[in-house]
Amino acid sequence: MFESFGYFMQGMATACQPLNLLFAFCGCLIGTLVGVLPGIGPISGVAILIPICATVTSGLPADQAATSSIILLCGVYYGAMYGGSTTSILINTPGENSSVCTCIDGYQMAKQGRGGPALAICAIGSFVAGIISVIGLLLFAQPLANVALKFGPMALFSMMVLGLTALSGLGSKSMYKSLMMTAVGLILATVGVDPISGVARLTFGNYELYSGIEFLTLAVGMFALGEVFKTILTRDYAEGEVIKVGRVLPTKQDLKDCAPTILRCSIYGFFQGMIPGCGASLTSFMAYAMEKKICKNRENFGKGAIEGVAAPETANNAASGGAMIPLLTLGIPGTGTTAVLMGALIMFNITPGPLLFQEKPDIVWGLIASMLIGNFMLLVLNLPMVKVFAKIIETPAHYLVPCIAAISVFGVYAVQLSVFNLAFMLATGVLGYYLPKHGYPIAPCVLSLILGSMMENNLRRAMNLYNGDVLMLVKDPLSLFFLVAAVLWITVPQILKRRGKDVVVEDT
Repeated sequence: MFESFGYFMQGMATACQPLNLLFAFCGCLIGTLVGVLPGIGPISGVAILIPICATVTSGLPADQAATSSIILLCGVYYGAMYGGSTTSILINTPGENSSVCTCIDGYQMAKQGRGGPALAICAIGSFVAGIISVIGLLLFAQPLANVALKFGPMALFSMMVLGLTALSGLGSKSMYKSLMMTAVGLILATVGVDPISGVARLTFGNYELYSGIEFLTLAVGMFALGEVFKTILTRDYAEGEVIKVGRVLPTKQDLKDCAPTILRCSIYGFFQGMIPGCGASLTSFMAYAMEKKICKNRENFGKGAIEGVAAPETANNAASGGAMIPLLTLGIPGTGTTAVLMGALIMFNITPGPLLFQEKPDIVWGLIASMLIGNFMLLVLNLPMVKVFAKIIETPAHYLVPCIAAISVFGVYAVQLSVFNLAFMLATGVLGYYLPKHGYPIAPCVLSLILGSMMENNLRRAMNLYNGDVLMLVKDPLSLFFLVAAVLWITVPQILKRRGKDVVVEDT
């Protein structure tokens, strides 16, 4: 604990450097805007900014560029969690999936003339959740990384299998479609020249593919351009009338009513977020359902209860902090956004996992410290500027969509200087629209592309170490544990789902 605190103080020195403070502020501001504007979401926001970060920091030393860029991208991540509540409350349109529950009571409060206190309690709850998440990172990150250092290559391979199945199991209504997209990502990860044998795999004679499928191209295409095509083709943007915010600050009674809810949901959301695959959306739904059962004011839920606003918004911000633990300590991104963040880390030659705390302590602890600073920045930004952000909702889509498309194109080209990658990005953008439309989630595909090469390397190391004995997958206790957990993660929900259908049939 004391060792972690010492590292954290060193991280504070890194995070408080003027350039890193500027990047943290920009990330928080951009993230809030991303959350406020419906349809963009944290995944698209982070994906769009990766090439911009790479371009802006290209003249800096490698570690400084990586630290500043990751601080900015993480600021976008949790800033979007803050901003997503604004449209939910004022026009009954969630800015992103984790803000769906906020609509239920938030919009009712806005119609009653209490939109300001609802937005303020979101900011306060998110701030408390962010602080508790940083404390949780301080307590659990280093010990978990130390434990993970004892994992062998077979256990690491099986752990990544668990990470893939966890995200696939919750990525879509259809488990089969999620697993299909995971398989597609793993196939894409094999494209290029084999680093050991030197044989070209799945390149079809195209030299542009010898270096493999670029994560950046796939992520920006599927997430950012996919949303652009969706907005254009379905007119999927907010058109509702914005309710006036009115008085902003909550009353003392509001704070008294929400205090237990905020504390409970902060702790619950953090630990729920640590589980790969859960994500902020599921956590916010679960927190709302929990508070609806145990809150003293539960009879007013759905009618404008301020606790019904505090619960999901606090939980989803706490979950975003909790999701950083498996990402940083184990190298397992549990959500779509942390998968994109992991890709960004690898782009800057930083490999998430237990060795990160030994090899790059200044970067990882600087990032954790910046999360504390960023939460203070977000509180200062959100409370006074609530009415300003409410006006941003009215930005016409015909201005917003071309800007996102232009940033995506110029950003990818500036980093890679390849027309082929631009064409590939456009093609994946089309897929990013059509695949989710037909129930095929894209997050498992991107995650498996990122983890694919790491899985292959660990499996090869294990096969060399154990003379090709594949049975070591089940002979190694840790490997067996992770594989059993992966199988249960997939099968148990399917069994429960089938049993539920059987019960319905018997009742009818």
